Amino acid sequence: MATNLDFNRRFKTLASLEPPRVARTFGILVAITIVTIIVFALTVPWVQTAAGSGTVIALDPLDRQQNITAMVGGRVEKWYVTDGDSVKAGDPIVRIVDIDPRYVDRLRAERAQIEAEAEAARQAARVAQIDVERTGTLYREGLGSRRDWELAQIKVADYQAKIAQGQGELNRIDTNIQRQSNQTIVAPRTGRIMRVKGDDSNAVIKQGDVLASFVPEESKRVVELYMNGRDISLIHIGRKVRLEFEGWPAIQFSGWPSIARGFFDGQVMAIDSAASSNGLYRILVEPTPGKPPWPQEPSVRLGAASRGWVLMDTVKVWFELWRLLNDFPLQYTPPLLEAPTTDAASSAPAPSAK
Repeated sequence: MATNLDFNRRFKTLASLEPPRVARTFGILVAITIVTIIVFALTVPWVQTAAGSGTVIALDPLDRQQNITAMVGGRVEKWYVTDGDSVKAGDPIVRIVDIDPRYVDRLRAERAQIEAEAEAARQAARVAQIDVERTGTLYREGLGSRRDWELAQIKVADYQAKIAQGQGELNRIDTNIQRQSNQTIVAPRTGRIMRVKGDDSNAVIKQGDVLASFVPEESKRVVELYMNGRDISLIHIGRKVRLEFEGWPAIQFSGWPSIARGFFDGQVMAIDSAASSNGLYRILVEPTPGKPPWPQEPSVRLGAASRGWVLMDTVKVWFELWRLLNDFPLQYTPPLLEAPTTDAASSAPAPSAK
């Protein structure tokens, strides 16, 4: 009290000054804000997330976009589809004709000639087999030489080799005829033609050239996300994921996924053990059972961009701020050891009475 009196006597002008009400109110508000922030940081939980981006793909490789190729070389005679057409299994897509219109006729003529040669070789082999039996009988009776018997056997083997060679030529010609007869390429399954790659109907195509791209329908879709190598070690199969699809309005609250809007639930189903060419690790995310389904086509198509946040451990806000300021990795909580089962506990020997 004496100190205040001395202060007032020495600094009368300063003692007569009073801080404005606005300044006092502002100071009180600042103090309340600081206390609120401290309490907020110390008590409010924060869900850590590992972010990644990727695309929507089909889980089955046969359900992904595939190329329709030419089974035979030739020239495109007619297209049955255009870009964007829907097709069913077995619908014709394109017809290819050979550059030589008499190619199949020449193959059939060559096949007939080889068949005649093979039949002649079989007849000669039958006669040679009779000669082998005759010379063998003479050799066993001492009336013929062993050399004549062996030469007859060699002749039979030569005819059998010619027969086998002729059969191989027949198989080759039959394969070519079968390919030429399948000049109309059909859709392998129900789907949609994405793009026809034929530019000129007079252009010569080779066997294996890409004619069109095709996307099957009714495919099971998943999302592939590429994650940072620092976070991938903390992600395991079954982790929950929040997904945002391209063109789908969403409001994100990273630390509080329960109040985010426009997001869809998923879970990690597979993790690559090696990094991709871009240096990131790929994970596959599937829909979470019992949650709202993902948007279907045409809202979200195959190949649409997507972002995902893998939900990790729950920490306090102050810890997350401290981690971000120090650029530390996400918090890792080791899994709890499983408690012994009741059967194992009951099978343990009872302690002996002392």
